[in-house]
Amino acid sequence: MFGARNWLLTSLLVITGCEESSIETPSGMTGLRIDTLLGESDAAFARADQPKAFSFPLDHGPHPAYRSEWWYLTAVLQDSAGNDYGLLYTLFRQALNPQAPGEGPWLTGQAYLGHLAVTDVSKGLHLEAERFARGHPGLASVRIDDGFAATIEDWSLHGSADPAFNLTLAATEHDQFSVNLDIRQTQSIVLQGERGWSEKAPGSASYYYSVPRLDLNGTLEIEGREVSVTGLGWLDREWSTSVLAEGLEGWDWFALQLDDGRSIMAFQLRRQDGQRDDYDHGLLVDRREQAEVSVAAVGTPGVTLLKPHNFTLQAVRYYRDDTGIRWPVTWQLRIGEEDFTIRAMLDDQRMDLSIVYWEGIVEVLDGSRKHIGRGYMELTGYTSAD
Repeated sequence: MFGARNWLLTSLLVITGCEESSIETPSGMTGLRIDTLLGESDAAFARADQPKAFSFPLDHGPHPAYRSEWWYLTAVLQDSAGNDYGLLYTLFRQALNPQAPGEGPWLTGQAYLGHLAVTDVSKGLHLEAERFARGHPGLASVRIDDGFAATIEDWSLHGSADPAFNLTLAATEHDQFSVNLDIRQTQSIVLQGERGWSEKAPGSASYYYSVPRLDLNGTLEIEGREVSVTGLGWLDREWSTSVLAEGLEGWDWFALQLDDGRSIMAFQLRRQDGQRDDYDHGLLVDRREQAEVSVAAVGTPGVTLLKPHNFTLQAVRYYRDDTGIRWPVTWQLRIGEEDFTIRAMLDDQRMDLSIVYWEGIVEVLDGSRKHIGRGYMELTGYTSAD
C-alpha cells in the first residue's frame, strides 16, 4: 500500500463540520475515482523525507503530524472442510490539520474511514462495508497507551502489542456478516523498502512496515451461517503526507504467503505512458533463512529487497464487471528465475464503496500449475475507459 492512498478530503470535511451532538455518516457517495482521493500535500504536515529509527510498540500507534495513515489487515482462512475465505479490515486516518485545533475529544483534527470485507469462495460471495467517523475516543481512534486498539464505531482490532501482537478482531455488519478472530504474531516485523523508508517518486515516500504470517483462528458468520476458521494474516502499516506523482493512474499490489514459508510483497505503479516505473519494488522474506530478531529489514538474513530489475508482473486474464471496468484477475510474477501464477479465487471481489477498488483473496501456483500458496491482491485506478 502507498502513502498516496489518501481518501476523499471533502467527505471528511462533511464529518468534521457536523455538530458535536449529532454526528452523521455521509451517504450516497459512490463511484468515486481513486485518483480523486489522493488529497493534497501540505508543507505544514510532516513528511517521510528520510529514513527513520522505528520504535515499537510506539510506532504501531498513530502519527497525527502526517496527513494519511492506515492499519491494514488481510487474511486467508479455511474451515474444517477446506473451504477458503478472505478477510479485509482497514482503518484509514486522515489529518485535517497538522495539529489538534483545540482541547477536548471532538477537536482531534482527525477523521477515519473503515473498510471491512469477507469473501466466501465456495459460495461465490463477497461482502463489503464501510464506516466514516470523526476522530473521537468514543467513535474512532487508534490508541497504544493501554494495549493496542484500532476502532471505528463497533468495529475493533484490539489487544496487546508489546512485545508482539496478540489481538482480537471483532466486527459486525448488521445481519450480513460478522468477524470474531484471535490474531497472534509469530514472526518478525519487517520494514519495507530501505529499512522502512518506501520511496514512490522523487520527493514522495512513506514509512512502511509489515507483519506477515500472523496466526489467526476464530469464527465468521456469513448471512446467518457460522463457520470456524484458521489461517494466516498480514498486517500492513504505512503513513505519509505524499501523493501520487503526475503521470500515474494507480497501482497493483500483492501480499503472498507461500506454503514453503516465504512471504512476498510486490507492487507496481501504473504509468499513463505504459512504461515500467523506476519506483516499483517489493520484499521477499524467507522464513527458512530469517534470523530470530524482533524487527527485520534489508540486510537481515532472509530478507531481500526487490527492485524493478529483480521482478516482473504481467496481467494475463481480465474480469469485466457490470460497469464495464476490466480488472486483471490473473497475473504472471517472475522473480529471478522463478515463475508464479497469481489468480483470483473469486473474480468479483470489488470494494464497491465510496472508493471503488478490487481487493481480495488469490491463489499462487508455480510454473507447473501446482498450488503453492495464497495471498491478497489490490488493484486501484481502473476505469471503464481503460
